[in-house]
Amino acid sequence: MKRRYHLYPWERWLYRKLRDLRGTALGKFIQDNIVDNPDLRIPFRAIPLWVASILTGLVAVAYEDLFVLFEHTGKALLAPSPALAFITTPLFFALAWLLTSRLAPNAGGSGIPQLLASIDMANTARRGAVQKLLNLRIGIVKIAGSLILLLGGGAIGREGPTLQIAGSVFQTVYQWIPKGWERVSQRIMLITGGASGLAAAFNTPLGGIVYALEELTRSHIARFRTAVFSAVIIAGMTAQLFLGSYLYLGYPRITSLPLGLIWAVVVLAFLSGYLGAQFTRLLLWLGNLRSRYTANRRQQLIFVLSLGFLFALILFFTGETGMGTGKSVINQILFNGTASMPWYAFPARFFGAVLTFSVGAPGGIFATSLSSGAALGALVVHYGGLPEAHHNLFVLVSMVGFLTGVTRTPFTAAILVLEMTDRHSAIFYFLLSSMIAHIGAGRVMSRSIYEIQRDALLGRVGGTKAGNAPGSKPGKT
Repeated sequence: MKRRYHLYPWERWLYRKLRDLRGTALGKFIQDNIVDNPDLRIPFRAIPLWVASILTGLVAVAYEDLFVLFEHTGKALLAPSPALAFITTPLFFALAWLLTSRLAPNAGGSGIPQLLASIDMANTARRGAVQKLLNLRIGIVKIAGSLILLLGGGAIGREGPTLQIAGSVFQTVYQWIPKGWERVSQRIMLITGGASGLAAAFNTPLGGIVYALEELTRSHIARFRTAVFSAVIIAGMTAQLFLGSYLYLGYPRITSLPLGLIWAVVVLAFLSGYLGAQFTRLLLWLGNLRSRYTANRRQQLIFVLSLGFLFALILFFTGETGMGTGKSVINQILFNGTASMPWYAFPARFFGAVLTFSVGAPGGIFATSLSSGAALGALVVHYGGLPEAHHNLFVLVSMVGFLTGVTRTPFTAAILVLEMTDRHSAIFYFLLSSMIAHIGAGRVMSRSIYEIQRDALLGRVGGTKAGNAPGSKPGKT
């Protein structure tokens, strides 16, 4: 039997049951009084969005708990001796790569390029290819692969993967909508999925909404803006129901910045944005290098093991500083002072994330970009002799700048850091630094790594001509 929308047998059974319901008295009542009721049409369309949002919130909570557990386990494995990294890191890096390449190659990397490519293909003749990038298998492999990387001490985040996982949940719910149910477009579903995933991952609903407007779509969503925004809020509230109301980075103390130190914000923002773009440029270069061995799995395995060995060197000399998401690094800088962070924190975070991400297994760069930015800010302000009373503000500015340089979404970066810290008095500096960082990043690359990898996916999966693939030279983007 030809599979409708690539559904599994149990999904087809459910689909048929919902279809048969239309012929019953209950089904006709629902059709006449709810489905065909013009006053309920938009809210009725929004129900699948809300259901998917609740599921996304639940998955995001479970994923976060597992992420924290495996991150701590990875650190515990090295507690007896840092030299164990030369065994555990290459081993788990190779296992994560093998799992991903065997079961779901499209689950590798951040997950945001896959979501962007899916949004581009939705509502077009290529909409069937969305299933290759967003499905339940990819979501499961995404979680499992990233957790294995953490056992090896991998410097990754869960935010990008959460977006692809959320997109997979929304895509699956979209497939389950029975025939005759007036639905929102597939593109709106996927846009809402990405925004809900970000909101649930960081507990930043406003950041999720801004990201939906700034990065996930250039299309007009005015008609469904209430449904989209409410779905984002529902996902965040679901996560808060289990995790409680919390700030991702707590309440760091900041003081009002004198006008005479604005120049420091500008310089630090430009520098962090420039280095954030160099970070993505290095990722693309290593991705290009790895792609040369696609025809030979043995060579690919050797490449992955080499990356694991190099990362083990970093862990051997820097310890836990280069491991995991780097959230503990940020908290140490913000609450214990920049002097508490060693000078090598920035290179450890920077190159650790590069090596981990280049394995090709699932892993995000949102959180690692924030920790790299914090370590950079601590290094500059401590050794640059800037007033200690303003160190926290400069560190937050550097975080905004580095994240902007990586993602090329300046407003999202500013709003995310604002919501993570609740430092509303610093919003002007965050917005200023994001714009300056965007200019600095533009000196290196004209497009973000997500856009470049999205175009490569569209060429490989969607059958369109790729604009700038990961194999293209970053300097010419």
